[in-house]
Amino acid sequence: MQRVLMVAMSIGMGAGAVALVGQIPQTATDSMPPEIAAPAAPIPPAAATRPPLPPAPTRDPHTPGFVKATELPDGAIPPANVDGNFIIGAIHNPAPEMAADPGVPQGTVHEFTMSSADSKIYLGIARDANTFGTADPKDPTRMVVTTSHPAPYTRHVGVYVPKQYVPGTPAPFIVGADGIDNGLFTVLDNLIAQHRVPVMIAISIGNGSGDAQGSERGLEYDTMSGLYAEFVEHEVLPLVEKQYNVKLTKDPDGHATMGASSGGSAAMAMAWYHPEWYHRVLTRSGTFVNQQWPHNDASPHGAWEFHEHLIPKSPAKSLRIWMDVGDRDNYNPNALDDHMHDWVTANENMAKVLTAKGYHYQFVFARNAGHTDRAVKAQLLPEALEYVWQGYPIAGANH
Repeated sequence: MQRVLMVAMSIGMGAGAVALVGQIPQTATDSMPPEIAAPAAPIPPAAATRPPLPPAPTRDPHTPGFVKATELPDGAIPPANVDGNFIIGAIHNPAPEMAADPGVPQGTVHEFTMSSADSKIYLGIARDANTFGTADPKDPTRMVVTTSHPAPYTRHVGVYVPKQYVPGTPAPFIVGADGIDNGLFTVLDNLIAQHRVPVMIAISIGNGSGDAQGSERGLEYDTMSGLYAEFVEHEVLPLVEKQYNVKLTKDPDGHATMGASSGGSAAMAMAWYHPEWYHRVLTRSGTFVNQQWPHNDASPHGAWEFHEHLIPKSPAKSLRIWMDVGDRDNYNPNALDDHMHDWVTANENMAKVLTAKGYHYQFVFARNAGHTDRAVKAQLLPEALEYVWQGYPIAGANH
């Protein structure tokens, strides 16, 4: 069968969704930092431009201070039912589950758009083109952005409904960041048919545009709070249920989040700040670094706080986490010289603190791999999904 694509050009929030959004404790303006809710400041005559990115150095997984890990031969990947740290080799062949198989049931993918005019939470911001922030001369861990201002956006959303889904029955689901992920949908077709993951809905949500500090994407993904999870809960999921005749389970053990780069730190934040909603997290090259803007005294180092303070100093939460990083992953790609912008070190630190707190997690260090490496994704995504969904009931499974 060929997967069916259903497209809706635009969907407003609708009366029912607005009523639900009204339960959010903040008003739209209250939820926005003062730097954003206020009118835009005049652009200084010499706004900073984004510095060029130097080539990332190749890191050795056996560097002192990194986690001890099991090194696998080229082409091998970790088993999906084992916790811990693994190093995979330089050869990254795509998993067979990444290819569409006409012999398995294929789901339907619906697409729609949302706009800033529909949202009570994210009204929209943008940073002027060809500008960036500068380091605060009084604090090298803080970035000053003077060219960010309110701006409208649209975002695209994809909803995958597997062929095996029975309308009206509660289904587990996975929420993904940074737009429609057809590769994920193909993998789910294959894994669901093989009874390796549950029959689940997948919801891929586009960001509100831009990147890093001062952008809508940066605000959504790099902010250390539960606000993005609340946006999904109150503004996206009700639309999905209403428009596509699906019922999403209320069991947090049946809710997963996933994302790459800042989308990965957003996935972690969704589960960390709302563990009553999400128990399963999949991150690729997670941006567990100091990228939050505007500054927040409660989390002054942004997502670096996950491994610096939050996880070590908090009781363990009911989370199951999969992470990967590349040996040539990002290294200090902005104007801050704060020693908190090494993606490899950040993910290694995450593995260390997750081990110390007794979490179920799997961390994969990939040789010959860059930031959010596509070849590594094609090699590991099926195994990562199977790992993340360990312990959840799967109809027809032999384990």
